[in-house]
Amino acid sequence: MRYALIAGSSRFPVLALEEARRLGHEVVVIALKDHAPPEVEPLAARCYWITIAELGRLIDILKSEGIAEVIMAGQVKHVSLFSSLKPDWRLFRVLMSLEERNTDSLIGAVQRELEREGIRLADSTRLLKPLLAGEGALTRRKPDADERKDIDYGRRIANALAGFDIGQSVAVCERACVAVEAMEGTDAMLRRAASLVNGRPLRLVKVSRRRAHLLFDVPVAGPGTIRTMIETGATALAVDAGRTLLLDRAEMLALADEHGIAVVGMPPEGE
Repeated sequence: MRYALIAGSSRFPVLALEEARRLGHEVVVIALKDHAPPEVEPLAARCYWITIAELGRLIDILKSEGIAEVIMAGQVKHVSLFSSLKPDWRLFRVLMSLEERNTDSLIGAVQRELEREGIRLADSTRLLKPLLAGEGALTRRKPDADERKDIDYGRRIANALAGFDIGQSVAVCERACVAVEAMEGTDAMLRRAASLVNGRPLRLVKVSRRRAHLLFDVPVAGPGTIRTMIETGATALAVDAGRTLLLDRAEMLALADEHGIAVVGMPPEGE
């Protein structure tokens, strides 16, 4: 198979490329500067580094390579919208067409721009299906009664917020929503929450958005998530089963077990 991979941050694109190489796929990588890890370059058939502001160059590269299918792997920091980078004319036109600049609107508009050029987005998790969270307790320890109450409450809040495409995670303590993730990301949200609860335990709830596809912005958790939970006193993590990637899964769950953190996969809302 031959396709392109747009590489954002985290281990997601590296793991996807390692699996693509194992399968013998030829993958052209479009690596986003200040986002993609350098490890993507040696795993690519060819690698092009561009900024998030260069939509026109992205399309030119894909067309010159004869690419008709693209996978988006890794996160793009939404706060990058406020960077000093100036969008090229193609991205500027897309931005000006949007009434809202949330994730669905922005990446959805980019998706339509690609489709006009005969380039389609593919399921971003298709190379890493075994890393999707299963349902039920994923660690040796299950959430206790208090943690379960916080998780159930947090999922109601997080799923409501997901409908507005604000963020994927909330931090809960004693059935109170302490912090909501927006553009800052999960780690920063947890640290902010920890500064507010005077040492009381937090619970982290992460949900997928209410959409039928996994083309982009798939929730991810990994060892880094667990390390931040340890740092901030978060004792339980709930994720949507079948719709959340657990990067470096074995390492992540072993670290959670070592520190007594409960990780659980929950049925996504509506399923």
